[in-house]
Amino acid sequence: MDNKKDTSSISFTAHYTGYVWYKNNLSHKAFATKQGFAFYQLLRPIEVLAKYFIGSDIKTTLLQRHQLIDRELSQLIGQHPDLQILELACGLSPRGWRINQEYPNNLYIEADLQGMAQRKQQLLTELDAINAKHKVSVCNILVEDTPDSLEALLEREFDKNKPLVVITEGLINYFQLPQISEFWTRLNTALTQFSTGFYLTDVYPKVTQHRFYHWIELANKSLKVSSKSSFMMHFMTNEEAATHLKGCGFGQVNVFNPDEELPNAKTQGGALVWVMRCEV
Repeated sequence: MDNKKDTSSISFTAHYTGYVWYKNNLSHKAFATKQGFAFYQLLRPIEVLAKYFIGSDIKTTLLQRHQLIDRELSQLIGQHPDLQILELACGLSPRGWRINQEYPNNLYIEADLQGMAQRKQQLLTELDAINAKHKVSVCNILVEDTPDSLEALLEREFDKNKPLVVITEGLINYFQLPQISEFWTRLNTALTQFSTGFYLTDVYPKVTQHRFYHWIELANKSLKVSSKSSFMMHFMTNEEAATHLKGCGFGQVNVFNPDEELPNAKTQGGALVWVMRCEV
């Protein structure tokens, strides 16, 4: 595989986020790995300093985006009882496990690169959580015309006569905007083949106007070194984000700011993550 299309190094953050979700009662202990515990302990001093100086930290943004995506997904299921769900780059996210328990009649497929997909399959099998409505598959969002492509997965697993929502969490900001925009355009095209198509994602905006910008940049650089991958921030304003996604083909785009959407979530200097709901 072309190295530019192999993003497996990102899995460092899968372990950390998996442990954060477990520590905050959003997950089963089976999702908490030894690596996740080690990263959690390693980052604790940095998190304390970030919370004090910036008013937010990595853990806070992880929980904010997870809660907002969960909220929007639950609303979509309420509006579309036959909704199908695909979570790309699922990592150690507990969402599929939780949703399948709460909504056992909705198809939920988790997808990731080969190594992580195998690990997730084994984890869910041990929890007896794999069934006809909850599956794991391999998918690389950067490839086309292969069995591992997004298009092949959608064709193979989903009913185009039913609505579909695609979720990406903790993925977008590891790619430069032109590269991820190509994926967004392909995703929009694929979703138009379904009765109704939705997309839920988080995005970390540019924070050059944030009063603690230099501290945030330092944390960003630390993440780059830790995950051996780039971490980029996109969009200055909600309006810029919505306009860009509409330019990729989406007809309706809503951008949610945790400071405005979640109780007691207002952060000193402003939220560091947004969640977007897009509809074709």
